[in-house]
Amino acid sequence: MIGKDGGVFKAWEATVRRTHAVAKKRANSIFGIGTLSISGTDDEENNSISDNEDHGNETFEIYNEEKVLPNGDYYTGQWAENFPHGEGKYLWTDGCMYVGEWFKGKTKGKGRFSWPSGATYEGQFKSGFMDGVGTYTGCNGETYKGNWVLNLKHGHGYKSYVNGDWYEGDWRRGLQDGKGRYEWRDMSHYIGEWKNGVIWGKGSFFWPNGNSFEGFWEDGLPKGDGTYRWQDGSCYIGTFNKDGMNKDEDGTLYPMDPSDERWNYWDPLELYNELNGYSVSPGEKVLVLPSQKKLAVWRSTKGGESVRPRRMSVDGRVSIGADKPTDRMNLWDGGGSSHGGGCHGGGGGDGDASTGGNRTPPLGSEFDEESIGSRIDDANDALNQLQPLKAPKKAKRQGETICKGHKNFELMLNLQLGIRHSVARPAPTASLDLKPSAFDPKEKVWTRFPPEGSKYTPPHPSCDFKWKDYCPVVFRTLRKLFNVDPADYMLSICGSEALRELSSPGKSGSFFYLTNDDRYMIKTMKKAEVKVLIKMLPAYYNHFKENQNTLLTKYYGLHCVKLNGPIQRKVRFIIMGNLFSSGHITHRRYDLKGSSLGRTSDKLETEISETTILKDLDLNFIFLLQKSWFQEFSRQVDMDCELLEQEGIMDYSLLLGIHFKNISPDGDILPIAPPTPSGDSENEGTLHTSTEDTEQNPSDPSSTILGINIPAKAERTVRRGDIETQLVGEPIEEFYSVQLTFGIIDILQDYDISKKLEHAYKSIQYDPTSISAVDPRQYSRRFRDFIFRIFTEEQILEI
Repeated sequence: MIGKDGGVFKAWEATVRRTHAVAKKRANSIFGIGTLSISGTDDEENNSISDNEDHGNETFEIYNEEKVLPNGDYYTGQWAENFPHGEGKYLWTDGCMYVGEWFKGKTKGKGRFSWPSGATYEGQFKSGFMDGVGTYTGCNGETYKGNWVLNLKHGHGYKSYVNGDWYEGDWRRGLQDGKGRYEWRDMSHYIGEWKNGVIWGKGSFFWPNGNSFEGFWEDGLPKGDGTYRWQDGSCYIGTFNKDGMNKDEDGTLYPMDPSDERWNYWDPLELYNELNGYSVSPGEKVLVLPSQKKLAVWRSTKGGESVRPRRMSVDGRVSIGADKPTDRMNLWDGGGSSHGGGCHGGGGGDGDASTGGNRTPPLGSEFDEESIGSRIDDANDALNQLQPLKAPKKAKRQGETICKGHKNFELMLNLQLGIRHSVARPAPTASLDLKPSAFDPKEKVWTRFPPEGSKYTPPHPSCDFKWKDYCPVVFRTLRKLFNVDPADYMLSICGSEALRELSSPGKSGSFFYLTNDDRYMIKTMKKAEVKVLIKMLPAYYNHFKENQNTLLTKYYGLHCVKLNGPIQRKVRFIIMGNLFSSGHITHRRYDLKGSSLGRTSDKLETEISETTILKDLDLNFIFLLQKSWFQEFSRQVDMDCELLEQEGIMDYSLLLGIHFKNISPDGDILPIAPPTPSGDSENEGTLHTSTEDTEQNPSDPSSTILGINIPAKAERTVRRGDIETQLVGEPIEEFYSVQLTFGIIDILQDYDISKKLEHAYKSIQYDPTSISAVDPRQYSRRFRDFIFRIFTEEQILEI
């Protein structure tokens, strides 16, 4: 029957509605247009909510409700379905309280959160986080008023400290960063630049007695050019350094009264004595944040007694497994009465430690269809994300060995002959301070390799070819900087073992080769890439010379093979370090850019092997680094990206490798107990971290290299809704003990005409912010923002 009342017509009509809903949802995600509509009457029983964005045409009834929840928490206010929605008050058993606006079980809009200690936050919330403009007042009286992002001070803000100090200016990720003014209680003040909570950059310091210093600062102290002025007009202009200064050699004194004998004894280092005691106040610490407070509720009886109860957290996660006994409620509600130390005394324990911190609901049970459909747009996708993690399949050794008969066998011989000749060639000991001529693009050495040999080259079984070294002095010095032994370098590349060619070329069309010991990777290059590298080589060299912990790819040599004969083919290639030769199995590999368009591998968990390269939308973790590691990591990412931005480079990636420490004999990746504010030793005992791991991976950054086997915790995340609009998922408090290896790769793509055309073309079809091809400045900003969302500091957050 095809009439209007027929089944075919109804199916077609439903399909059209779904198609329009998807299109509307996509448009809203791009242009930020909300589709929420609330309709109602004065009659409480007839109030309803229609949310097209999450539920199509699903409508919920809104009414006032007062509840004592199964775990002892109390809620009163507006209610929709089985979650707070509208105005309401929630009181946890530990004394924390929220009064304000709710949106489908999440604190969103204006509200007030108070701690049992008396501390309060009043302002804007978003998805459970302090986000927007708000004021925090601590239990000790200090306050912060300004912008917040995800519980962190971010943007412009004013903070007064309990000791009388105050700061007004820019904040980033909870720390002073940018330009700002800090005033101490004795009226001394600093006006200038900050970085990661420390005075860093150009700025001025003023004492109450009229003296002042204006110049450059580093790590909270003057370093570099500056001017120290006295109240009488005298001044000293020079280069300041705490490690040692010579008054006459490093600067010039301009006294107002040259006859005053005190100038004969004055030492510029006295400046640092005058700065003693002027430290930035650390501020108050908080043990539990609003986003960490969980909400456990049963379905309202208003909907009828026949429907099975279900639980959800305040951040919108639903328990979709079988019903849990009431005495196990704390596995999900986390709003228990356990108290942590410190000023707030907020609830620190979010679950039963005996569970090992695994908050993933059990799978394989019968699901409540309505329970899933009302909170998760795509149930299958959600279930896939919540599958227990498995160790990846063992992969065969990467690459095909290049043996006699291989199409690139002669090219490999040529490459090995050339490398041996270049490295073994006698050369004077190079100073680290290279002359500009060493970086000259014309600085290259051609050597001919006839099969019969020559005065400088040995006989060989390959064809006649020419070999070219680009900037040989620079790369020889770089190898020295990288502590590469020439003999070991030659043995890895030119030893008796053959190279291995990776099975398929990269997206760029380049071919990759690995040495037998996996230490080095050889990549063929286009002429344009060679030009980019030669152009940026001076800045690249100086960057490595000044930054031992840089995450940029290490380049060991740039060469060219030119085959003589009728073809006259040129093959240019670069030798670089292989990031994943650290000795540990890499269970997950990610290539991360911070963009979303096309950034998924579309592989299921069971299809992932140890060598699978996953992408941004495949990442389902955020990483918690120890404070010392995170500070060094943040500093280095900023410096590396600033270099790439200055050199006009874009389209680079963070290559990330994860080694999971705890894997069962069955291949299950085992979670650990969630970190507790009190640092309970019993919980720490569940980490299952071996003595070997601890000894090999000390926490002090000075004892190892940033980016190589860094100890961390990985917290699992889950995405909801339109996965393309959610680059980073929501954490579910499921933690894993890991070691991380990472570095910034693909740093030779400039913003050339092809990338500009790609940007223009894709911007017509897609959201311009989601595509990879953007200008270097925007790319750097987006890349860093993304990296600092997935890497966080493992510590008690400061408010």
